[in-house]
Amino acid sequence: MEPITLTSDRLLLRPFADSDAETVHAACQDPEIQRWTVVPSPYSRADAEFFAGKLSPGGWHDDSVYNFAVVLRETGALTGALGINRRNLPGTYEVGFWTAGEHRGCGYTTEAVLCAARWTFTALGGDRLEWRAEVGNAPSRAVALKAGFLMEGVQRSGLLNKGVRRDSWIGALLPSDLGLPGTDTYLPAP
Repeated sequence: MEPITLTSDRLLLRPFADSDAETVHAACQDPEIQRWTVVPSPYSRADAEFFAGKLSPGGWHDDSVYNFAVVLRETGALTGALGINRRNLPGTYEVGFWTAGEHRGCGYTTEAVLCAARWTFTALGGDRLEWRAEVGNAPSRAVALKAGFLMEGVQRSGLLNKGVRRDSWIGALLPSDLGLPGTDTYLPAP
């Protein structure tokens, strides 16, 4: 897929570029990002260059993951990163994100998640957007809840982070949660 830019009230969600490497590197020095996400730890300048210049464009090219730099419309400041990943079940995607420390608590990540969710349901034909985070990552869970994700439970050994399997929370957002039609018929359990 050709990379695209999404807009919300305060944000641009745009593809990463080589020029983002320095800012990504600086943001990912945050111990909270290294603790709760799958970014390497320690996080080197080479890691940032690979992410911004190779991994992110490659995901768009092979339709496996759509990574967005989340930036303020007014200033262009990077507030974080958001990715939409394809899952094995057709129509199912997963959202992942991190927020730069100085931009936490402003609602930017929730706004970005909702923007990306609408795009996933309309442009990609998604019928389910999953969110998962390691049990204990309360800020990520707060974003998911504010965006309308329904918490579905705890997956034992549900994710692998830096060579360690950990339990994860999982939640889902459906097109109908945002007032959008789904691609396939959904019949909830009685």
